[in-house]
Amino acid sequence: MKKVVLSVAVAGGVFLAPQAADAALGDQTLRAGMSHGDVTELQDFLRSEGHFNFHTSTGYFGSITRDAVRSFQRDAGIAADGIAGPQTFNAMNVNGSTNSSSSNSGSASVSSSSGDWVSFNGTLRQGSRGASVRNLQDALNSVGHSAGSADGVFGPQTANAVRSFQRSAGIAADGIAGPQTYRALNGNTVVKSASTSRSSNSTATSSNSSSTAQSVISTARSVQGAPYVWGGTSPSGFDCSGFIQYSFSQNGKSVPRTVSQMWSSSTRVSNPQAGDIVFFETRTGPSHAGIYLGNGQFIHSGSSTGVAVASMSNSYWSQRYLGAGRF
Repeated sequence: MKKVVLSVAVAGGVFLAPQAADAALGDQTLRAGMSHGDVTELQDFLRSEGHFNFHTSTGYFGSITRDAVRSFQRDAGIAADGIAGPQTFNAMNVNGSTNSSSSNSGSASVSSSSGDWVSFNGTLRQGSRGASVRNLQDALNSVGHSAGSADGVFGPQTANAVRSFQRSAGIAADGIAGPQTYRALNGNTVVKSASTSRSSNSTATSSNSSSTAQSVISTARSVQGAPYVWGGTSPSGFDCSGFIQYSFSQNGKSVPRTVSQMWSSSTRVSNPQAGDIVFFETRTGPSHAGIYLGNGQFIHSGSSTGVAVASMSNSYWSQRYLGAGRF
């Protein structure tokens, strides 16, 4: 595998989730209101069994996930309380301690890796294809997490390998190879002689990222007052995700179209900075979002306000806040 430098800015961040460093399904009880990598794995399992019908795994345990757990529990002949605890995990043949042991084994494999680097050219997930997937598969295989043949097709085995690596790296195990996963892959294979150069590049990249964030905010503020229009993506009218996509695209940054896709593709951060995206649950799961401005304020396209600035401490928004993400 070619040695190349990580090609995008990946800001440091952790997932906004309880005990996010311990992401092994079955080692903690999951219930409504939780956001965690384990929830993503639970949703993936429930989908594979035909119980979870939401179009993407969000990592948030809302009413759809609770109903899916109940459906599985009824089929398994156990108490259908909508809480994923030991009895439910036993029915799923999931053992947290076994996963934990696997994770420790994976950590050892990572620490003895070959020192190769893998470049980030966009988030990869099941269904992705091409050279970037082949490079990812090579990297996973080289650190002891079997992705099978490096065929350039991101299928179930590659997703499982990504999850295995993510658990060993102490990050949310969602099976999606985004910036945080690539950073962990490269961070576990640091070439010491390149550290000075990497530090310099990191500082320059951080400065560029800050400048881009301010440009995105400037664009967002320039359309303040634009009306809310369902499906709108231009200053003549925006919905919430169309407004965010517009603000980023005007500054050369591509983000997904829908709020749920933004939630899945962004890197979770516990303390949002200016330019990050803040997510809210106005319906089930992530369903509204805005651009964080700093000082507890964000700008968004609200159905009753159009593009406007709002406070995170507002009683309506504070009760529905899910977390923040960074691209």
